[in-house]
Amino acid sequence: MVSIKKLFEPMDMTVGKPWKSIAMFSIPMLIGNVAQQLYSTVDSIVVGHYVGDNALAAVGSAAPLFNMLLVLFVGISAGVGIMVSQYFGAKSREELSKTIGTSITLTAVVSVFMMIVAPPFIRSLLQMLNTPDSILEECTSYLVILLYGGAGMAFYNILSGILRGMGDSFSALIYLLIATVLNIGLDILFVAQFNMGVAGVALATVIAQGISSVMCLFKLMHMRAVFDLGKKELKLSRQYVAQIVRLGLPSGLTQAILSSAMIVVQSLTNSFGELFIAANVIVMRVDGFAMMPNFSFGMAMTTYAGQNVGAKKYDRVMQGAKQGTVLAITCSAVITGIILLFGKYLMAIFTDTNELVEMSYYMMCILAVGYIAMAVTQSLSGVMRGAGDTVTPMWISLCTTVMLRVPIAYGISYLTRTPELPFGRSECIQISLLISWCMGAVLTFIFYKVGKWKQKAIL
Repeated sequence: MVSIKKLFEPMDMTVGKPWKSIAMFSIPMLIGNVAQQLYSTVDSIVVGHYVGDNALAAVGSAAPLFNMLLVLFVGISAGVGIMVSQYFGAKSREELSKTIGTSITLTAVVSVFMMIVAPPFIRSLLQMLNTPDSILEECTSYLVILLYGGAGMAFYNILSGILRGMGDSFSALIYLLIATVLNIGLDILFVAQFNMGVAGVALATVIAQGISSVMCLFKLMHMRAVFDLGKKELKLSRQYVAQIVRLGLPSGLTQAILSSAMIVVQSLTNSFGELFIAANVIVMRVDGFAMMPNFSFGMAMTTYAGQNVGAKKYDRVMQGAKQGTVLAITCSAVITGIILLFGKYLMAIFTDTNELVEMSYYMMCILAVGYIAMAVTQSLSGVMRGAGDTVTPMWISLCTTVMLRVPIAYGISYLTRTPELPFGRSECIQISLLISWCMGAVLTFIFYKVGKWKQKAIL
């Protein structure tokens, strides 16, 4: 029986049965991803019911642009997570300490930069994306508040990534659950009671994420048995910044590629009108839950592979890759089945408009098989990233999104235009996404089997 105290300690994934280590590490992350998805889901539910469908569309339209603006933090988090897992697996205390200290200082510098540079351009960027005038003001206020309070979100992602790199996924879960409960309470207070609209939703998210980041930092400050964290470690080291950038830049670019494709496709989505935008938002929220096992196992495989590569146990990496991928596929298939079975009831949580419920459920049915394909992509990409190969997953994302998804979406839209449908059939959005997911799974499997990722360890 695992003691409560042991749940909050780093996990050495270089020993024991691979599938058991992966499952034990993934379960808290899966629960945590549920909680994190609740941030955006509760935002949408509260806005949809208390403000209206246009406000729901505003929150959803803002998401791709906000994700694009966070790519720097995605890159830092990815690079740091790989370094932490490999140094922890190799028992290299000094390198682990300097990696953690450098990442904290680097995150602070980038956060200040983003707060100063990004907000003045938000409205213009939204106009470039053909955001309807009816939701432009709400989109702008939502994004500006998130950016001014983005430091908390950035630090939570970086610091929780450090904890996970050392095998502690449970602490990050607890802090996220606390923040989620707080976020739900503040959502209802600011929107339902104070009538603050989408600005209240953004403010609730900022406050909750800030508190979760403080709790993560407090936890790290009390882990001196594993690493050191003083002035010497917090000093920006050119060597470690370069390593973080080398490993994290491809992951950041991957996120940028995905966000850019979403932004380009969002422009097409916006052309189908407010009702379709709102339906797409509902799908995105349910999609987040369908993707949870994939992202959870992907992160688990990154930590697992990183620690075992650091310990030079490549046979164990291969064994865990097979077992982890099977777990991910099974879990994804079950969750996707549940969503399809109870889909209309899930959609009805977000809106009282029957047409929106039917439209969003139809979209979800098109995407269903893609979630199982993504289980393969995320698991095997996680192995490659954990080993230090962040470039291959980047190129696969580039091929499947920019070179495949965007042309297919616009191509279907163009070919299906009629006088009644001047922008073509709206299914082009979901069909293009499904094709890109399936092709991504095929390419990821091929490159994993080729095995060049084994040569990328930082040690």
